[in-house]
Amino acid sequence: MKRFSEEKLKGIFGAVPFSSNSKVRSWQELKYGMFIHWGLYSELGGIWKNEPVEMGYSEQIQMWANISKSDYLEVAHHFTAEHFDPDEICQLAKDAGMTYVLMTTKHHDGFCMFNTATTDYNIVNQTPYGKDPLKLLSESCERHGLKFGIYFSLVDWHQGHSFDKDNNNTIPQSIEEIIETQLKELLTNYGDICEIWFDMSSPSQKQSRKFIELVHYYQPNAMINSRIWNNMGEFRTLSDNEVPSVNLDVIWQTPASIYQETWGYRKWQVREGKNKKVRELLKALSGGDNYLLNIGPRGDGSIVAFEADVLREMGKWIERHPEVLKAQNTLLDRHDWGKIKYKDNALYLIIEHIPENKTLKLYGVLNDVFKVTENNTSKELNWSKKEDTLTIHFSDELKDPVLPVVQVVLNGALEVLPNHTLLVNEGNYELTVDDLYVYYGYHERGNYTSMEQVAVRYTAYFIQKHMNKISLKVHGHFDENKTYQIKIGDTMYEKMGKQLNDSSIGPLQLVENKVTPIHITLANPTHPGEPLNLKIQSINIFEN
Repeated sequence: MKRFSEEKLKGIFGAVPFSSNSKVRSWQELKYGMFIHWGLYSELGGIWKNEPVEMGYSEQIQMWANISKSDYLEVAHHFTAEHFDPDEICQLAKDAGMTYVLMTTKHHDGFCMFNTATTDYNIVNQTPYGKDPLKLLSESCERHGLKFGIYFSLVDWHQGHSFDKDNNNTIPQSIEEIIETQLKELLTNYGDICEIWFDMSSPSQKQSRKFIELVHYYQPNAMINSRIWNNMGEFRTLSDNEVPSVNLDVIWQTPASIYQETWGYRKWQVREGKNKKVRELLKALSGGDNYLLNIGPRGDGSIVAFEADVLREMGKWIERHPEVLKAQNTLLDRHDWGKIKYKDNALYLIIEHIPENKTLKLYGVLNDVFKVTENNTSKELNWSKKEDTLTIHFSDELKDPVLPVVQVVLNGALEVLPNHTLLVNEGNYELTVDDLYVYYGYHERGNYTSMEQVAVRYTAYFIQKHMNKISLKVHGHFDENKTYQIKIGDTMYEKMGKQLNDSSIGPLQLVENKVTPIHITLANPTHPGEPLNLKIQSINIFEN
């Protein structure tokens, strides 16, 4: 760790900003929603011919058990849904601290859980229930003050797609026309929609664009996820239950299930360790962006008690720590004891484990500290601060039984000194690969199995101790045909990849004793996850 104690330093503002786009920001502020996987597969509960189907997710049981269309249709005739209660679902969502509810309108089996004119293969025409549950749920969300979203599979086994374990089916024109009509029904008959969650298949770029245009036309405020594919959509849906371990530079959402083995109801699922499960899910929820947590009701529509209990316990924690879900991520380096959030001149430390010596260190905060307490208690903690290091001593057990949170009140807006910050006096200095922060996005070639994590930004930090002009030179391997943007403080430069090794950047005048960032990105990326295609070896900084 580099520590600079000679003079008072000016750091960088340490909170990751919300999007400047009002539509995107409104969605980011929803933060936490309920996903509902419910369909004919729920009636089977992961069992076929009295045997558990252990391969794959239970909502895809028709494929994994190779159930014929006629046998699967027979399941519909027993699908009574007599305990489906949209008000109970909405109340559970509110008890859990959630702000929106999103339900499967049609999964890969093609069975529509809404009233549609495109096919009689739907819950209204083929089941004893005979009603439109999606309509009832959308109306209940409005009554309860919750936003409403929909899931829509682009794979449809009933309309002609073959079973494919990767669900990468292309979309022929016959299915494309049905999708188009069903989307129009969903986008016009169910009120305001906050999010449409597409899933799977391998659409063409033209098809992805067409479906997006439909959503924008009928529901301009609805956010579209990236599983519309072809690197489109307005936020990146991560892999199932993925909690990123790296810095992301994209708007993203984690789709999460209470049991990672399945999303749809499974009769034989092991349900135990409620407290451990609550803690596990809260750790994932508290540290990231948007979080969509699934329940899988039974075929009769009833909610599994274990799932309801887990959600309510999570809601109690959110009620104790309401600031955490409203807070921003920070630019503070990762700490192995937990996660860090920021709101209104205060840090919220989510303590996943207390070190054995009962002493927690937080590095990189340049602010003065006013007070350190266990959040939403009157319990003040023992602490000391030297330079940019805050040390907190835990003499007693923290009161929160699930996941403790410590509030650190600062003297103003968060100022951060990143761990890898280079001090520049007079002469030449070199930032190495170890000094760089890498930020990632996601890129795919039109389907789920081609999605990969790629570098989209390199960032370095330095402090200049004198008022001399500086220049820099980047060494590495670059895509010669790409144009890169190099931003040093508030000054931006653009260089073709083939120019970067052969030319310097600058000179420019910077503020002394202030942390200055260097960001290297693509100048005009086609989408937020377009790969940089570069490998930096070093950045040389020299004074002119």
